[in-house]
Amino acid sequence: MHVGLDRLPELPLLRRLRAARLGVLAHPASVDRDLVHIGDVLDRLGVRPRVFFGPEHGYGGEAQDMASVESAVDPRTGARIVSLYGDRFEDLCPTAGDLAEIEVLLVDLADVGARYYTFIWTALLALRAAHRAGVEVVALDRPNPLGGDPASVEGATQAPGFLSFVGLEPAPIRHALTLGEVLALYGRQGGIPVRGAGSLADGAPGLTVVPTLGWRRDELAAAWDRPFILPSPNMPTADTALVYPGGCLLEGTNLSEGRGTTRPFEIVGAPWIDGRALAAGLAATGLPGFTARPLTFRPTFQKHAGAICGGVQVHVTDPRAFRPVATYVALVALARRQDPARFRFRTERYEYVDDIPAFDLLTGSAAARLAIEAGEDPRAVAEAASRPDPTWPEVMREARAAAGTDGA
Repeated sequence: MHVGLDRLPELPLLRRLRAARLGVLAHPASVDRDLVHIGDVLDRLGVRPRVFFGPEHGYGGEAQDMASVESAVDPRTGARIVSLYGDRFEDLCPTAGDLAEIEVLLVDLADVGARYYTFIWTALLALRAAHRAGVEVVALDRPNPLGGDPASVEGATQAPGFLSFVGLEPAPIRHALTLGEVLALYGRQGGIPVRGAGSLADGAPGLTVVPTLGWRRDELAAAWDRPFILPSPNMPTADTALVYPGGCLLEGTNLSEGRGTTRPFEIVGAPWIDGRALAAGLAATGLPGFTARPLTFRPTFQKHAGAICGGVQVHVTDPRAFRPVATYVALVALARRQDPARFRFRTERYEYVDDIPAFDLLTGSAAARLAIEAGEDPRAVAEAASRPDPTWPEVMREARAAAGTDGA
């Protein structure tokens, strides 16, 4: 398998990158098949970026979730590092001043295939800002670690009024697209020209996607011929990515999603949770592909730091049958049933939104939260929340055609 960065040395557009004033949007997982970071790959190829941009967690990947990241200087090259994640929504876009320094923006971000993993939206905001500034964008694509099979799609598309930085455009939670396909889909819908990898035109703003070669769309990350590189501090393994479309929903509650443990999003719970009862309840739903193992744990930071929590670890036993969104919606419903007085949905500001509960932003509407609060059957709530839009396979075809990934 050869991702976009692997292919760069053999592509005609390399000449353009060498001659252009270049910006690079990347993070620690922006590595080639030899695990060499894009900054070093470009240096070896004689490409000298003027500025680096970093998404949430930072260009160096050190920051925790929703932590504002300051701009800095790259100690190796002396180039500026501009943060695209700050305290305000406006901080998510490169400024006109930043874009005035460059002619081409090279994007290489590893995504994990969930609507609320913010890198796809950082890239889309950068694409739109670059197009307004007359800057070309080249996306070095990477495979989706959750696969690209339409049968794997899960989760309702957001209802009107529920778009946010954890879902900037309408999409299912587990969308089965690559970052390049997301950019091509919404870029073209917004009137941005999308070109093939061999036709980067001097001075013509638009998007060029360099597809991954040799990836079968039914392959998950465990089948790749290369290691899974953590793209953010709490995404350490391919197993984490597999549960994340469900596990991230816990950010909308006062349950620990396992931050501060060595298995975030797999380990979940709270001080008042009976792990055995939670595991038994999950087994009784009949949802497939996993075993919930009761345990106790003590998070070292974030929710319930230092407190002993009861809960479960979700072990995926059949990755193709496992339905992360349905599983974790059912888990939330069962956890609330155990102690409605101590369970709470998050109401504090979440990803720049003050007036909509985080759980609603993540699930795409208020429906799942209201059903859980009404005490409806956990399996029924899970099925409703995880059911994708039946038109999404057609949208996927549109995205692949726009990105040129159909034959990749």
